[in-house]
Amino acid sequence: MTRRSFFSNLRNNCEASTAGEFALVLPILILFLLGIVDVGRTMWLINTAEKATQIGARMAVVTDMVPGGLYAENYGATLGQGAAIPLTSFGAARCNKPTTTVSCDCLTTPCPTLTPLDAPAFEAIVSRMRQISSIIGASNVEIVYANSGLGYAGDPNGADVAPLVTVTARNLSFTPLLFQIFGASFALPPVSASLTMEDGVGDKYN
Repeated sequence: MTRRSFFSNLRNNCEASTAGEFALVLPILILFLLGIVDVGRTMWLINTAEKATQIGARMAVVTDMVPGGLYAENYGATLGQGAAIPLTSFGAARCNKPTTTVSCDCLTTPCPTLTPLDAPAFEAIVSRMRQISSIIGASNVEIVYANSGLGYAGDPNGADVAPLVTVTARNLSFTPLLFQIFGASFALPPVSASLTMEDGVGDKYN
């Protein structure tokens, strides 16, 4: 075989073209499949976080209030027995655990005495939420007790206020499979659920 005929045959040989084309397309196909999996995982995590906040809200309205002082506040002394509690007397209080300690503060004024705080009640709510979504930690949970206009001053059977309780999970992160090598992640949107307080005191979080 002459040199000219060898190169001519090599140029016209198509036996390996399919393998070569597949090798070029394979990385794109893998990225596409991983992208589909990551979209599904993202939606699953968001859905479970939403369910966890619903469970957390339900837990919060049937157990002890985290701001124990709000539960014990006697509005009858200032508003009169049986009076509705206006926003001018109480608006909303927020409880969270940004570091190692549970804290509560008022979002509006005037602010009633919120202490003593019931840290075990907060931890019990977080624990119940983590049973549904393991990516939720204590630092991700915020509980807001807002005046719903229900309840009455001087209630002899429980808290004077019957607040609307909103449990929010925020600052949640997700690491896609595509980013596992680099350790990169992105933030999930905050999710929340609200219910009106029922009794405000439970059988020790069971």
